[in-house]
Amino acid sequence: MKILAIGDIFGKLGRKIVKDYLSQHKQEFDLVIANVENATHGKGISDKHYQELKKTGITIMTSGNHIFHLEETTELLNSVSDLLRPLNLKPYHPGRGSVLIDIETKDKRTKKVRITNLLGTNFIPLGAQNPYFALEKIIKLQDCDLHLVDFHAETTAEKNALAWHYDGQITALWGTHTHVQTADERILPKGTFFLSDVGMTGPSEGIIGAEPEGIIQRSKHKIFSPMRPCEKGQSQFNGLVLEIDDNSNKVINFQRINFRNIFLS
Repeated sequence: MKILAIGDIFGKLGRKIVKDYLSQHKQEFDLVIANVENATHGKGISDKHYQELKKTGITIMTSGNHIFHLEETTELLNSVSDLLRPLNLKPYHPGRGSVLIDIETKDKRTKKVRITNLLGTNFIPLGAQNPYFALEKIIKLQDCDLHLVDFHAETTAEKNALAWHYDGQITALWGTHTHVQTADERILPKGTFFLSDVGMTGPSEGIIGAEPEGIIQRSKHKIFSPMRPCEKGQSQFNGLVLEIDDNSNKVINFQRINFRNIFLS
């Protein structure tokens, strides 16, 4: 089985480059997972952009702390099963944080694949509950052949710790949120694949997808300034390809994707 995980899709340029990439490469993958919490103007995802990205061939969409930025997303989360919000939020939050799906591999085997979305608690103000307890409840179900985790968190240490603690109990854990792809991909001692951050798919100019001026104002003068997405210029595609052995259900090969300086009109 071959899986593609796409780093945080940011704004118009992110949506465009995903469409372009998957139009050429979708047939190479059995499963495509993408983090979409920045898909609509850098914060949240609208129904329109959900439908747009769904048509590109994405199987499951994950998210993070910006998923509730748009009011319409609440209804969307309650009506579809392929858009996840972090599992470890309060019970009253709409939507679901984990989903179990059947995937037919190219050799006609059917695999039960669970995708779980978690949110970190360090430096993220949304008030997430303990991700360990949330993940443990799902692991105890023992209902899947593969368990893939998108951990939307700020620090590499928090992501590392969760992956090491559940090494051998989940298939793979990759981080999202920082918009900066890390180069620490590896298979842990008991077989779980780990990468601290997949990165961002969107504008390569600016600062983590946004126009520089607003970020500079926040940093230099400590005053609020809107984060405006870069909507023209060069782009990048950040992702991760995992190859799974169909007998052991373990990751046997992996590769980061980092295409930069792709011009889109």
